[in-house]
Amino acid sequence: MTDEVASGRGWMGGHPKGLAYLAFTELWERFSYYGMAALLSLYLVKQLLMPGHAEHVLGLETLRGVFEFRGPISDAAFASLIYGWYGGLVYFTPILGGMIADRWLGAKRTVVAGALLMSAGHLAMSFDSSFLIALLLLILGSGCLKGNISAQVGTLYPQAAESLRERGFTIFSTGINIGSVLGPLATGTVAAVWGWHAGFGLAAVLMLLALVIYLAGQRHLPERRPQRREVRTAMPPLTREEKARSWALIGLIALTVPGVLAYSMIWNIGIVWIDQKVDLASPFGAVPASWFNSVDSFASIVVAAPLIALWAWQARRGREPGSVTKMAIGAALTGLSALALALGSVLAGADGRVSVLWVLAGFVGMGVAFMWYWPILLALVSRSAPAKLNATLMGGAFLALFAGTTAMGWVGSFYDQMSNVAFWTLDAAIALGGAAVIFAVRGPLQQVLEGGD
Repeated sequence: MTDEVASGRGWMGGHPKGLAYLAFTELWERFSYYGMAALLSLYLVKQLLMPGHAEHVLGLETLRGVFEFRGPISDAAFASLIYGWYGGLVYFTPILGGMIADRWLGAKRTVVAGALLMSAGHLAMSFDSSFLIALLLLILGSGCLKGNISAQVGTLYPQAAESLRERGFTIFSTGINIGSVLGPLATGTVAAVWGWHAGFGLAAVLMLLALVIYLAGQRHLPERRPQRREVRTAMPPLTREEKARSWALIGLIALTVPGVLAYSMIWNIGIVWIDQKVDLASPFGAVPASWFNSVDSFASIVVAAPLIALWAWQARRGREPGSVTKMAIGAALTGLSALALALGSVLAGADGRVSVLWVLAGFVGMGVAFMWYWPILLALVSRSAPAKLNATLMGGAFLALFAGTTAMGWVGSFYDQMSNVAFWTLDAAIALGGAAVIFAVRGPLQQVLEGGD
């Protein structure tokens, strides 16, 4: 891989050929993941939890009993809790996947195991009885695959090729974004025409395609052997300044949870609400509600270049917001986007249907908001975390996604107990409250992390 970079004989202007295999593997893996996730809430409330189906799902009654600790809950609430815990654990298990790769299997074999587990999980979704088994397989598979395949991108480049490595990660991330846009469109269409299980079956096929591509590129990918024995290196203790930066980063990560909660609501309750309350008529027939899970990802792709240009223009004039301020703006935009959904509910037509324009405004706004806070958080942690804690705090950043998504499932369980206006206003208030707190403490945080305002 190093020779390819040095000679310029690689892929797309000198990138290692392994990058192409990793990027296309991740494209199809994300296609399958987001395609399945787009169907999940609708499948639960419109089929699986209905009489004639629910009683056949292994372990479902036991799980419902666990979630009904506060008393009986509706099917919509149960579905929201399932989605929240599923989505949250997908972001938690990469920590375990990294440990498996580092200590036992190595990155390559762990990724292969993850792809096989995810393929089996998608296939298991084709049967009512194995639904919970399918979710478990998908959670474990994503944990094995997600972090380890990303880590392999960095190992393709020599230490001196930092700029090329950054562009390589950009290409890799583009694959993720393309997959997240195309997945819901494809599986949503298949499910609308041939049924839910056909949609899940398509996700399984594309996951198997991802595995085939990954296996085909094995000779172009480096292998980091697992550490058989723990190597302890004497590290000096953190300095007072490093401790302050570490605690500031932990606090900032925690402050992103409200924004994550409010944003991820559109993937869960948002799709159910669209299916129930939004006017989806078009000259070509009704648009599948699951398609809207592609809107925010598409908006994130489109806005990336203009946003970078805006910040560059502001920087040249000395007016670019600090990183913490950008994150506060992102949380505020998330809240305003949720308010668009509330306003659309207020202005619903005589038939109670909401104009699709309000939905597009809210979902596009969420995608734009995401670019203001999540990439900024990762960059800030990478730059400001002490070397001794850099990997730990980067992993901690993803725990915000775990906490926010699981909390989203709990908040979403109150959807059918509130009016649509009240529910989306609550979602907006959570994000705006988080934004207000970040704005309030941005000065001290920015001073500790970057030495400025």
